[in-house]
Amino acid sequence: MKIGWIEISKKRYGGSIYDEMVRKVLSKNFDFELISIDAKYLKRIRYLRIPQALMYLCNLKGKRDLWIRNFFSTITFPIDKTNGKNLAIVYHIDFSTLPLVSRPVFIFLGKIFYQNLKKVDVIVTISEYWKRHFLDKGYKNVYKIYCGFDLSLFDITEQEVTEFKRKYNLLGKPIIYLGNCQKGKGVVEAYQALNNLDVFLVTSGRPQVKIPAINLDLKHRDYLCLLKASSVVITMSKFKEGWCRTAHEAMLLRTPVIGSGFGGMKELLEGGGQIVCPDFRELKDKVNFVLQNPKIGETGYNFAKKFTIDRFEKEWIDLIKKIV
Repeated sequence: MKIGWIEISKKRYGGSIYDEMVRKVLSKNFDFELISIDAKYLKRIRYLRIPQALMYLCNLKGKRDLWIRNFFSTITFPIDKTNGKNLAIVYHIDFSTLPLVSRPVFIFLGKIFYQNLKKVDVIVTISEYWKRHFLDKGYKNVYKIYCGFDLSLFDITEQEVTEFKRKYNLLGKPIIYLGNCQKGKGVVEAYQALNNLDVFLVTSGRPQVKIPAINLDLKHRDYLCLLKASSVVITMSKFKEGWCRTAHEAMLLRTPVIGSGFGGMKELLEGGGQIVCPDFRELKDKVNFVLQNPKIGETGYNFAKKFTIDRFEKEWIDLIKKIV
């Protein structure tokens, strides 16, 4: 069984981690090929990268038993010269937090995507919210395969946490993690709601918006130490998430989570007994409540630990064998 995976971006985010895990499963069990397509020229001109990538996708050709596609390669697949069944992985579709200049383009591409999605053989989502979204729109063969986690990676000692706090001068006060430093993640409004608390307000990743919080650009182990060291993890995304890997990771570390619950995130938070807070005006009160009730994190762990890598691998292998 030959499987071709079409990739056009190497940018790391929650969905790309899921992609990497699926590819690892497929490469161990099938004749698997990763076909990387990206802008080769004028890479530094941001707004020309997508047109270039779409042009290359239109010229894609070859025969596979199954092609695995994302948003952009689903847009072009009726035009390209590929032959075989098609599976589309869809994490979420929400352009509401994109820059105003690019939003009309993505809305237009989104309409093409939804139209072409009717022609693929299988749609895979990662939450009940998005599975129901497509079923309600009349799509068939919609499957849900949740994220999987290697639980051994979340075995972080108190000594590691103490060393982490000392390294980044975070001793003496509670740490509240506001999320990746992006506007769409709600960090600006979260900071404004919480900046008068006697706590450390921390964001992570390369800053895409400027706020006076402490920002740390961390390797993965230190990032997990940050989640473990935090008294509360905030995931106030302003768009409809596919799931929310940050919230799930925090729950695996027994750290309480407060999140907007938009998209698939609500299923995760409610399932794990965490706090859903769609209104930033209520965030401060929710944080104070969680600071007084830290055992909420234990409830989250008992739910989050069910999403094992073994279950993830089995569900993907079973699905591939079923559709090809």
